[in-house]
Amino acid sequence: MRISELKIKKIIRRPIRQFDALRNRIYNEFEYDLPYNPTQKESERKRLYAKVIDLIPFLLVFYFVFSKIFLISLLFSVISVLIVGTVSETVFGTTLGKKLFKLKVIDDFGHQPKITRSALRNILSLVNFFLVFSDFEPSHNEYWAKSGTQLNFSMHLNNQVTKTFIIKENQMWEIRKLLDKADLNKKLQ
Repeated sequence: MRISELKIKKIIRRPIRQFDALRNRIYNEFEYDLPYNPTQKESERKRLYAKVIDLIPFLLVFYFVFSKIFLISLLFSVISVLIVGTVSETVFGTTLGKKLFKLKVIDDFGHQPKITRSALRNILSLVNFFLVFSDFEPSHNEYWAKSGTQLNFSMHLNNQVTKTFIIKENQMWEIRKLLDKADLNKKLQ
């Protein structure tokens, strides 16, 4: 069973116009099978910081130890992060930066990604750094706040293409449980 095939049951209660004898509102309950999405919500900044944390040691080594100019050091650092990140995600499921934020990379089966998938994912991560501008409005009770434009990073393209997920480390047991339950249900049918 794949993570992308998992469904979770969600019960949604919607109020109707009638009331019961005690004047309590009556609710209709609807049960839906929604796709399970283990991806950490709003993790773009954490992932960006993790990438920077992975980059800094290489940048310092190339700049100070090998005495390269800053742009060359940055270029070599990016290449090094891609290579080391690929190996690290394949072997450990995480990189140094992701480990500090307790993030983990898994494939669609809940395992650490294979080296080719991880390499493609890391190469595509260079494309992820395009900026997304979005307008925001303060909530109604925040009368002192201004509306404006905020800057976000869209860092999910590489995961969509390679069918990988960035999860919190403590989510792994939940994913394993859902996958085992889905496999058992599939065998019983």
